[in-house]
Amino acid sequence: MHKREIFCAFFVALLLVSNILVVKIVALGSLILPAAIVVYPFCYILSHVVTEIWGFAYARRMIFLGFAANFMMVAFIYLCLLLPSAPADIWPHREAFEAIFGLVPRVVAASFIAYLFGELLNSLLMSKIKQKWGPRRLFVRTISSTAVGQAFDTGIFITVAFWGAMPNSALLTLMFGQYAAKMLIEMAVGTPMAYALVGYLKRTSDGN
Repeated sequence: MHKREIFCAFFVALLLVSNILVVKIVALGSLILPAAIVVYPFCYILSHVVTEIWGFAYARRMIFLGFAANFMMVAFIYLCLLLPSAPADIWPHREAFEAIFGLVPRVVAASFIAYLFGELLNSLLMSKIKQKWGPRRLFVRTISSTAVGQAFDTGIFITVAFWGAMPNSALLTLMFGQYAAKMLIEMAVGTPMAYALVGYLKRTSDGN
């Protein structure tokens, strides 16, 4: 299996996991965040690496594959929600299941829109900056593209997924908290990891 296919598989897997975990809201000190904050930034890291090594054309195909996988997941979740539940004395978790997974179709619908804007902008900016200023200063490309991509991704996603489900003040807190956390993760973890992975792939890859 080619290395780029392995990266693509991990990207899609992390994307699907993040869209399930996002229905839990966590409090980290004063920050109110979706639990997916521990997963989704790694999608951007993989997107950076794929764009840097194999270019925007392949990254774009990977992003659309993730979109298709998201659509498949939400379709099957919706189908399972429509199926009649077993009696409560056999399976007493119907309400809990519906409370969690009933949000997923709306969450994934939000993710569809935010994901395409955020990921495509992220990869496109990575590619354009590299074309303009050359391959040096990878950190400029990773941080600046993440700043723009995550601004669109976070703003669109939080608005569509949670509008009306919580007070507007909490919505704004969630939005800014998530954006700040994502940028912190990008600078502290994402960019160093991107350097390590890009360096490894350039040393060992023949483009496959």
